[in-house]
Amino acid sequence: MKKHIKYATVAVVIILSGFIISNNSIASKNEEIVKAVPIVTLNEKEKSILIEQYPKTKTEKVSHKLDSLLERINKRHDFHGSLLVAKNGKIVYNNQVGYANFKNKKPINEASVFQLASVSKQFTAAAIMLLYERNQIKLTDTVNEYFPNFPYEHVTITNLLNHTAGLPKYFWAAEHKWKKNKAPTNSEMMALLESSDILRFFKPGRNFDYSNTGYMVLASIVEKVSGTDFNDFVQKNIFDPLNMKDSFVYSFENDSIRTNQLDGYRLYRGWRHLKINNTVNDAIVGDKNVYTTSEDLFKWIVGLNNGKLLSKESLDLMYSKGETVYGRKVPYGFGFRIDTRYQNTIYHHGKWNGFSTGLMQYPEDDLVVIVLEHTSYNAMKSLNKKVKKIVTENFDA
Repeated sequence: MKKHIKYATVAVVIILSGFIISNNSIASKNEEIVKAVPIVTLNEKEKSILIEQYPKTKTEKVSHKLDSLLERINKRHDFHGSLLVAKNGKIVYNNQVGYANFKNKKPINEASVFQLASVSKQFTAAAIMLLYERNQIKLTDTVNEYFPNFPYEHVTITNLLNHTAGLPKYFWAAEHKWKKNKAPTNSEMMALLESSDILRFFKPGRNFDYSNTGYMVLASIVEKVSGTDFNDFVQKNIFDPLNMKDSFVYSFENDSIRTNQLDGYRLYRGWRHLKINNTVNDAIVGDKNVYTTSEDLFKWIVGLNNGKLLSKESLDLMYSKGETVYGRKVPYGFGFRIDTRYQNTIYHHGKWNGFSTGLMQYPEDDLVVIVLEHTSYNAMKSLNKKVKKIVTENFDA
């Protein structure tokens, strides 16, 4: 009997040892498998905006033509700025000409940060669409659902987005109704409109009337719903995910001046550049006051079009014409102008305090043209046509 117990004990020991060795071996293999697979977080994936450039050998001809164009408009038309051209999602040309600062003659470079003026509106529209996709707002919501005392009833978020709200100009309100020395913020302007008796232009939805006030209100809704400042919301939800490291929203008197942030200028008596001073309207955000570089702005359009931020359904809404209550189409989507007369063009221009800006998309040609300038350049449409013609005739992707 003792003999059988002894053999049984030995057998159990052998079985247990084999089980332990087997488990250790499996664990070891699992460790090897885990170590062999790189861990990529969601945030890293979101930030992977790959900016590609064509080789110089392929762009030599078109670059020479565009260099000559920049030099010519710098001398003849006082252009001091940046031009970026991309075809099929890759940069064809990215160059700058002129001065960033006219006192020390510091030249503009790739790191120079321009105020986008009204090109800023597309970021406000995207912020609204992010809230929409998160089911925090509806596009049919009225402003009164977020600001009960807003004096202009029945204005929907869609009305604000495509400029069919009929709201009065906040510029006029700031210049005639604002009594403090400090420029009003969005929340202060909303309160000013609530307490004033300024009439609107028309009932919502009846007409198209380009409105900075509408985008000021949209930014205010973003702040109200998110519980954060507009600049913080855009930074966290747009700039950071797209790795736009040199971009920010700036509110005069409330934010500090950043590195490489340009001032706007105007030409005086044909030779002297005078810096344009800030105004009572410069603390408002949403309609303007996004600052960025040409390359960051290209990251934005790549990320937007490639679904890094929004769904295709949301993007289609942004790129589609709005309409009035009478069914008449208006030449504006959500944050973008839409022109289908000659060739489908999705674009926006901006002009404010010396900054002249343009972001043009030609979907049929898969062409993007970005122009940023800060000395009151006046021929943006003409320049875009020249750039498109040069690229079409001298570059074959």
